[in-house]
Amino acid sequence: MKLLLKNIKVLVQTEDKPRQKVCGEDMKTLSCISNAWLAIENDLIAGFGSMDDWEGISDWTDLQVLDVTDKLVLPCWCDSHTHLIYAASREGEFTDRIKGLSYEEIAARGGGILNSVTKLRNASEEELVQGALLRLKEITSQGTGAVEIKSGYGLNLEAELKMLRVIKQLKALSPLTIKSTFLGAHAVPAEYKGRKEDYIRYLTEEMMPSIAEEKLADYCDVFCERNYFSPEETIHILETGKKYGMTPKVHAEQMSNSGGVIAGVQCGAISVDHLEYVGDAEIKALQNSVTMPTILPGAAFFLSLPHPPARQMIDAGLPLAVASDFNPGTSPSGNMNGMISICCIQYKMTPEEAIHAATINSAYAMGLSHSHGSIAIGKKANIFITKEIPGYAYIPYAFGSNLVETVILNGKIIEP
Repeated sequence: MKLLLKNIKVLVQTEDKPRQKVCGEDMKTLSCISNAWLAIENDLIAGFGSMDDWEGISDWTDLQVLDVTDKLVLPCWCDSHTHLIYAASREGEFTDRIKGLSYEEIAARGGGILNSVTKLRNASEEELVQGALLRLKEITSQGTGAVEIKSGYGLNLEAELKMLRVIKQLKALSPLTIKSTFLGAHAVPAEYKGRKEDYIRYLTEEMMPSIAEEKLADYCDVFCERNYFSPEETIHILETGKKYGMTPKVHAEQMSNSGGVIAGVQCGAISVDHLEYVGDAEIKALQNSVTMPTILPGAAFFLSLPHPPARQMIDAGLPLAVASDFNPGTSPSGNMNGMISICCIQYKMTPEEAIHAATINSAYAMGLSHSHGSIAIGKKANIFITKEIPGYAYIPYAFGSNLVETVILNGKIIEP
């Protein structure tokens, strides 16, 4: 298929020399072309430039042309952290928090992660696939083109395999680019209460070999937090996961300064996520590392947590990614437009920084920045066309609106 977009008001996030990630001061600058064109052949970006220099594409036949006058074109958002496979919502816990209960108090009463575990174990693969497909369609309509999905609501071999097999089915059924993460170390299940060492042994000696045998997980993740998994346990689990071909990720510094960032850096994690309680030591550890610090504004907003020090991290020269943490308990939204609004409004990131964070840097956190996250020749043709808006800063400014009009994934227009 050959597709030409012409008269683009602004083509955003263009790159002549593609980068893996954008760091520090460079995040303040966003390369754009006004009055632009963009050519797509099959599933890849074939060319782009200014309409002022365009002489037509005479050698193309069977060409579909879209006139997008007064509209912007951006690379699709990349959402590098979600838990969007689940069996039921948890609005009861939402009202409990309104009444004053903390996240940890709700968990102690059988809520939180273990609430989702109970419900997921009783759900069929087909039920989980259908529910997840609806959520994937929703986030696609909001401009997301690549997404990471975690297990972690199973916490036994049968249920974790079920979740990861669902992700495998979604990869085949959905036009989105999907990465899978094994999060068996999300919590200690009720049947292992008081026997965490036994559960870790079960996780590393029984779950991981079975997952690796079916090649079900790209990544291995751990919730490194007090009352969950310590830094030492995190390192042990992640290093074992690496032996089974799973690249490390870490839930880090969400509820306390727990040591997750430093553990992740030590293991060569591709990302460390949440970061509300990051301090100077963690920022220093991230400098010159391969690890992408990733903030999850939806969870911090929904739980009324402290803001992660996004401004401090960028000013220290770090790259920064943003993801949604779409899950039923602590961030029931996968709307990346809303996430970048929070970044700008609450964390004082500029629109340019937020867009870098939601595109190329979040692509890096999924190992996809070679193919996603910017407008560059040879990259995947995953883009979205906005409605008629003044400029890209209007996207975070209009925080309650979905300004995405048309989504193109793998070079094909996705029907609403």
